[in-house]
Amino acid sequence: MNNISELSLSDSIYKALRDMNFEQLTDIQELAIPILLEGKDLIGQSQTGTGKTAAFAIPLLEKVDPVVKSPQAIILCPTRELAVQVANEFNKIGKYMRNIKTVAVYGGEPIYRQITQLKRGAQIIIGTPGRTIDHINRGTIKLDDIHTMILDEADEMLKMGFREDIEMVLSNMDTANVQTVLFSATMPQSIIDITKHYQKDPELIKVKSKLITADTITQQYLEVKRSHKIEAISRILEVDKPNRCIVFCNTKSSVNDVCDALMLRNFPSDKIHGDLKQEMRMDVLKKFNNSQINVLVATDVAARGLDIQNVDVVINYDVPDKADYYVHRIGRSGRAGKEGRAITLVSTGDRRLLRDITSYTKTVIEKIAIPTNIEVNASKITDFIDELDEIIKGGDMHEYMTILNQIDTVHPLEEICAALIKKTLSLDENHHENDINFSVGDDKGRQRQSFGSNRDRGSRDRNDRGGDRGAGAPRNRKRDDKDMVRMFFNVGNKDNLKPKHILGAIAGECNVKGSQIGAIDMLDKFTFVDVHKDIAKIVLKKMEGNKINNKKVSVEIAKTSKEKSL
Repeated sequence: MNNISELSLSDSIYKALRDMNFEQLTDIQELAIPILLEGKDLIGQSQTGTGKTAAFAIPLLEKVDPVVKSPQAIILCPTRELAVQVANEFNKIGKYMRNIKTVAVYGGEPIYRQITQLKRGAQIIIGTPGRTIDHINRGTIKLDDIHTMILDEADEMLKMGFREDIEMVLSNMDTANVQTVLFSATMPQSIIDITKHYQKDPELIKVKSKLITADTITQQYLEVKRSHKIEAISRILEVDKPNRCIVFCNTKSSVNDVCDALMLRNFPSDKIHGDLKQEMRMDVLKKFNNSQINVLVATDVAARGLDIQNVDVVINYDVPDKADYYVHRIGRSGRAGKEGRAITLVSTGDRRLLRDITSYTKTVIEKIAIPTNIEVNASKITDFIDELDEIIKGGDMHEYMTILNQIDTVHPLEEICAALIKKTLSLDENHHENDINFSVGDDKGRQRQSFGSNRDRGSRDRNDRGGDRGAGAPRNRKRDDKDMVRMFFNVGNKDNLKPKHILGAIAGECNVKGSQIGAIDMLDKFTFVDVHKDIAKIVLKKMEGNKINNKKVSVEIAKTSKEKSL
C-alpha cells in the first residue's frame, strides 16, 4: 500500500490532501499511519524530510472530536520553528475540518497572545517543552481530555536538555489511557528509557538508510583555505546565480561574520540564529521566501523546522560536526522532487568529518573546483549584456543620447562605451587561470592527500570559535602610500564596532572602492582610517554626522599632534 487513496480517511482530509497534490505515501507514512489509526503506541525512527509530520498529523486529525473544545493532543517539538511548521502542516491537512483548531505555543512570543487563542478553544496543541509547561502551570492548557501525546524529534529535545520537561508533561498525564507516539532520528539510551517508562507495548518502525539523502540533490565539495571561503562562496553565487541559497555555519559568530562579508560584497543576504528574537526570524524568513533576499546565512536551527521553499543551493561554510546535521542541512534543497545542489567547503582537518558523512549517507560526494575569475567575469559580462538589451528594448533614452553626443565631441564612441562598461562592471582584471591559491596544503603548498591530524582539527576548532578578525573582515593594510590621507573617527572598540563596520560604512555611503581605503587602526574610543586623497573630501562630507551601527560619528582629518598623543 503506497497510495493515499488506499487508506480509510474522511472526505475532508482526502480533499485537503488532493489540494496539496498528496498522492503517494512515503515509507514512514505507509508504516505509521495504519498503526496510529488503530490507536497503538508507536516509536518511529526516521530522518527529517521523510514525511513524518503527515504520518502523525493525518491519523490524529481523524481522531480529534470537534465537539470537545479543550486540548485533546499535545505535540512537543525541540524548536519554535519546527512547532510553527508542524502547526502549518496540521492547518493544511485539516483545512476542511470545521471546528478543529490548532495552536502553536513557544517562547519568543508574548504569552498573552497564545492565552487568547487557547481560551477560544483548541483541540491540538503544538509547542516547545518550556512554553507548554508554562501554560500547564498557568492552567491555560488542561490535560483532562488529552488522548494523544507526540514527541517530534525526541533525540534533539534530549540533546537540548529538555528531558526533565518532557517527563514533567508525561507524568501529569494518565499515560495508561493516552496514545504515546515518539519520532526520533536516532535511538540513544535516554530515548529507550522514556519509551519503557511511558509507552505501552509500542510498535517500532524504522525507515531504511536509503532515504537518508534524496537522489535529486547533487552533492559536491571543494577544498579551500578557511581564509578564502568567502571568496569561494562569492564566486559560486556569481557564476551559478541561485534564486535562493542557504549558507550554513556551525556557530552564531560565524553566521554574523559571513552575512556581513556577503553584504559588503553586495549579495542580498540576511541571517537566522538562536540569538535573534522570534519576530526577527520570521521577518527574515518572509524576506527570503518573497525573494527580497536570496542568501540566508544560518546555524543548524534553520535546518529543523523553518518553512523554506524552493532552495536551489545549500552551501556548508563549515563542515557539520555530526553527519546527521549534514543530512538535515542539504535536505533544505531538492524538496518535493525538485533538483537541488549541496556544496561543502572543506578546509584543513575537515577530511575526517567528510569521510564520516560519506560513510553515514552512503553517498559519493563529488570534488569540484572553485570557479575561476575568468568564469566570474564571463558571468558578469553576460548579465551586463542582457541588462543592456532590456534597457535598449525599453526605449526612452533621448536625454541620455544628448549626453552621449556631448561626450562624443571629445572621445571616439568606442572609448566612451568601454569607459562606461569599466565604470559599471566590477571585473577582476587578473587574467591568470589560477588567480588565487585556494588549495588546502602545507606551508610549501603541497596538496595533502591524507586526512587531517588532530593538530589540524584543533586549529580548525579554534578558528570556528572566532578570532580577532571575523570571516571576510578587512586585514590591516600598509599605510606608506604618500597618496593616503589619515582620517579621525570618534568611534572605537567601546562602541562594539569592528574594522569591517568602518570599511563597509565608508564603501557603502561614499560609493568608493575598497582599494581606496587603507589601514584601519581601531582603539578603544576612536579610530584612524587611511583613505586615498582623491576621496578624502567625499568621506568628510558623507560620513560626518552619519551613523555606523546606530552610532553617530564625527570625522575630521587627523592632526599630527593628535596621532603622537597616542
